[in-house]
Parts: sequence; C-alpha cells; structure tokens
Amino acid sequence: MDVLLNIKEASTYLKCSKWTIYRIVKRGEISFIRHRRKILFKEQDLETYVNKDRIEARLNFNLKKAVNNLTKMPPVAIDKAKGGQEVARKKTRHNYGYGAVYIRKTKLGIPRFYIDHYDRNRKRIQKLVKNASNWQEAHEALKYAILKEHYSECGIKENKQSIKFKEFVKMFIENYSRVNKRSWKDDFYRLRKFVSFFGNVYLQDVNALDIEKFKSEKIEEGLTKTTVNHYLKILKRLFIIAIEWRYARENPVRRIKLYSEKDTQKERILSEEEEVRLLEAALGHLRPILVVALNTGMRRGEILNLRWEQVDLEQRIIQVINTKSGRNRVIPVNDALFGVLKGLKKNSEYVFPNPETGGPYRTVRRSFENACQRTKIKGLRFHDLRHTFASRLVERGVDIVRVKELLGHSSVKVTERYTHSNQEERKRAVELLCEKTPKKARKLENLLHNCDMEKEKNERVFVSSLFSVN
Repeated sequence: MDVLLNIKEASTYLKCSKWTIYRIVKRGEISFIRHRRKILFKEQDLETYVNKDRIEARLNFNLKKAVNNLTKMPPVAIDKAKGGQEVARKKTRHNYGYGAVYIRKTKLGIPRFYIDHYDRNRKRIQKLVKNASNWQEAHEALKYAILKEHYSECGIKENKQSIKFKEFVKMFIENYSRVNKRSWKDDFYRLRKFVSFFGNVYLQDVNALDIEKFKSEKIEEGLTKTTVNHYLKILKRLFIIAIEWRYARENPVRRIKLYSEKDTQKERILSEEEEVRLLEAALGHLRPILVVALNTGMRRGEILNLRWEQVDLEQRIIQVINTKSGRNRVIPVNDALFGVLKGLKKNSEYVFPNPETGGPYRTVRRSFENACQRTKIKGLRFHDLRHTFASRLVERGVDIVRVKELLGHSSVKVTERYTHSNQEERKRAVELLCEKTPKKARKLENLLHNCDMEKEKNERVFVSSLFSVN
C-alpha cells in the first residue's frame, strides 16, 4: 500500500512552504486524494511532479540561453590583409545548448540548413530542414523538434491540425469572406487561382518560394502589377486567419515584397469639351447615369442601385448607403443634377430601373464603351468620372477634407490620388513665375545670351591657339 503524505509532510518532501503546495493543488499540477477535509498525496505522485518540473525548467533554461546567444554580437576577427581591420567571422554552426544548426553546401555551392540534437533516448539526430532559407527559420525548426521530444517524454499529445490548401480555402470563403466582406466573390475568384497553382498540397507546406513562382507566372501571363498585388493581399489575409484558427504557424506572404503601384496609377480626367460630346452620344438610359456620376462622384454600383427613398428633392440631397467603406454619406444635389432627377419617371423603386427585369442594371459597360467609341474618346473608364468630379472640385478651390467626405474615403491619403492636376494646369502653374515679372524674364534671357557669346569667344581663342602652336 502506498504511503500517503499530508500537506506538511509534502511540503517537507518538496522543500517548499505549505502555501506553495496549496497553489500547486489549485492549479491542478499534481494528483492528490481528498479524505474528509484533508488533502493527501502519494509519494510516487510527488516524485513524478518533481521530475516533470525539472524537465520543463531545463528546457526553459535552454530556450532562454538560446535567445541570449542569438542576441549576442558575432565574434570578431582581425584581417591582416585589410590593414588590421575588424571583420565579422562567418560561422557555419550555431550551438544553442539543447541542439545546433549548421550549414552544408551542395555540389553546386547552394547552402542548406541542418539541425543537430538528441532525442529522449539520447540518440543523435541530424537532418535537413527543407524549407529553411536563413538561420532563424532553421532555429525555429530546431525548437519545434525539441518541443516534440518534450511532449513525447511527458505524454502530452501535440495539437496538430493538418489540412489541405484547397480545403482551407473553402472554409475561409464560407466562414470569413461571405460573413465579413461584400466582395467575397472576388476573394473566391482569386483564391481559386492559387488552388489551381498549388495543387493538392497542405496549407503548412506552402512557402515563400512557391508564392514567388506564382508572382512571376502571373506577370508572364500579362497581368498588371496592381492585379498581382491584389492576389497577394488576399493570400496574406488567408494565412492570418489560418494562424488565428490554429491551422498554420507562420505567414509566408509576409516575406514577399509587393510591387510598387506608383507608376501604374491611371490619371484620366474628362475635359468639358469631351463631356459635352459624351453626353450627346450617350443613349437615353445612360445619359442621366453619366450626369449623376459627374455631379456626385458616386461609384457605378452606388448609382445603379440607387433607390428613390434615398433621394430627397425637397432638401436636394442624396443619401448613399451600403458603400464600399461601410460608411453612409450625404451628397448635395446641384442645379444640373436636380433638373435631370426631376424629369425622371418614378415607376419603380429604383432611380434607374432596367425595363426588361424591373430591377437595377447590373452593368452599363457596353453602352458606355459604345458612346466613347462614337465620340473617339480613348482610355476613359467609368470610374474616371469619379476622378473627374474630385479633380474639378480641387481645381475650384474646394478643401480636400470636403472632397474626402463627398467621396466617402476613410483617409485623406486615399483622396489625394484623385486630385492630380492635368498637364495644362501644370503648365499654367509654371508660367505664373513669369507673368508678373516680365523684366526679370528679359534680364534672364539677356544673361543667358551673354553667357553663350562669351562661351563662343573662348572657343575661338582656344582653336586659334592650337593653330599658332603648330
């Protein structure tokens, strides 16, 4: 029969106070027997607790030691060939106390990372870390291998959830995108491209190299850099959610550099002469839609789904709801737009109903492109009408904060891309330097002319000196 120890005897056995014993019992870290109002322990359970505590303490000490080693400066050597300058010595092996990471090169000179440690049976294990591209990733693999040995020694089952990439994409669309995003169909379309590219791989096996290959393939197919960035952003969000749901340990997309979009931003402002020609060439149902776009800056989807209950002609305002940013806004109605809205028929709940279905138009792309083709206006998109609305407000001196509120942006930085001045305005801005100072411009012109005459004189003297020497 096992000997049972009370609180006082257990504290003597573990060499701690009785209050420490009570805290250990409360946390459930040790097995005990409750007899009436007493707490009793088996000597074997106390010995098991001591051994387990020693293993965890030794592992934590070694992990802290490894972190301290990582933060230390590398050893410094003196290179006599470089005049005695100090140069960092390149190490091919890092020892962390509980294991090591080292580098071996292949026949082609490619460095590969290996880990070196002992298992619980004191058997040495040396193996290649396939996906490691630097010391940090190899060190993470070493710590993970040590933790697996620790769990196995203590009888703890590791909570590992392996799932294929395509299965998690389906889970992501159903439980995240459709619930939280209005544009979940765009996520579905883009992630479907990743599923066809990665194939039947597991989520944890997707690495940075695979994503870089996807980038280069899409660029070769003719996609723009902006479009490729959209693909990478949704993939990055997928891995963030995977980490939160405990299906992944790291996000490989955070190592991927996005393309710069500064040179890909399109600047197309509709001139007043082009506006007149476009409205004259537009068909009956398209013309009032274009007037609304040019006088409110609303998005195409906001205009096509506009209802009469959102339009108040008495107060001359339009309430825009279900916006892209999720923030409703109010836009005043000017005289030009008021005349157009007042002349429309109210035979439907929608301001611009489709006569065939009775519901809203799904798109006006074909009629808009035909109108642009008839007027020979090239490079114009429907979204450029929103760009034109913002640019005209800024040209007329409207504060950019007011423009931001009318467009429904969450930040002024987003509004700034819609406020680029056109080439003619830039030219007029530079000409302002000489408008009020014609004398200064003439003096500058004469000065440059004199400099040219002096330069030509010096050249003649130099040539004549060459002939005189000969």
